[in-house]
Amino acid sequence: MRDTGRMTSLAQRERAALADLLDEVGPDAPTLCGDWTTRDLTAHLLVREGSPAAAGIVVRPLAGWTEWDRKRTARRDYPRLVRDVRGGPPRWSALRLSELDKLVNTVEFFVHHEDVRRAVDGWRPRQLDPADDGALWKATRARAGMLLRRSKVGVELRTPDGRSAPGVKGTPSVTLVGTPGELLMYLHGRKDQAMVEIEGDADTVEVFRGTSLAV
Repeated sequence: MRDTGRMTSLAQRERAALADLLDEVGPDAPTLCGDWTTRDLTAHLLVREGSPAAAGIVVRPLAGWTEWDRKRTARRDYPRLVRDVRGGPPRWSALRLSELDKLVNTVEFFVHHEDVRRAVDGWRPRQLDPADDGALWKATRARAGMLLRRSKVGVELRTPDGRSAPGVKGTPSVTLVGTPGELLMYLHGRKDQAMVEIEGDADTVEVFRGTSLAV
C-alpha cells in the first residue's frame, strides 16, 4: 500500500487506505457486505457521496432508485471508480467541509475498510493510536442507541481498558466488551468478524444474540 501519511482526520486516512486496498485486491474480491464484491462496494461509496439517489439509503421507498444507480455506477471502469473514491466527495458537496466529513465519514470508511480487510482468512485487528481509538469510541457512543434500537434487553458497552458507555436501557442486560473499532464492527452487523465478548447470564445473552443489527 502507499504511505498515506498523517492526514488531518481519521476519515481521510481511512478513505486513502481503503482506496489503496481496493486497488490492490481488484474489482472481484469479497467483502463483508453480503454478496457485494469490491466493485459493488466502491460503486456504493460513490453513489452515497455524489448522487441524488443516495436518498434511498435513508428513505426506504427510494431504495430501488439507489440500487439502480449503484448498479449503473458499478459498470464503469474499476480503476476510475477507485480513483473517484480516493478523490473524495464532489466539489459541490458539503462533505468537503472537514468537520462534516469527520462526522459522516469516519465510521463509514473505517467499517468499509474493515469489510474488505476481514473478508479473507488470516486477517488481524489493527493497532490504532490513542487519538484514532478515541475518535472511534466517540462514534461508538454516539451511534449505539440507534444501532441497538431493536434489542429486547439492555446493553452496556465496555472497552478492555475500562471505559464504559450505555447502549440501550433495559432489564435484564448484557455487556459488550471490545475495543471501539471492534464494537463498531459488531454494532454494524459484522458479528462473526468482530472480536467482541458478550457478558451476562446465558438466557439474556441468547436473547441478545438474536437481535438484528442491520443498519
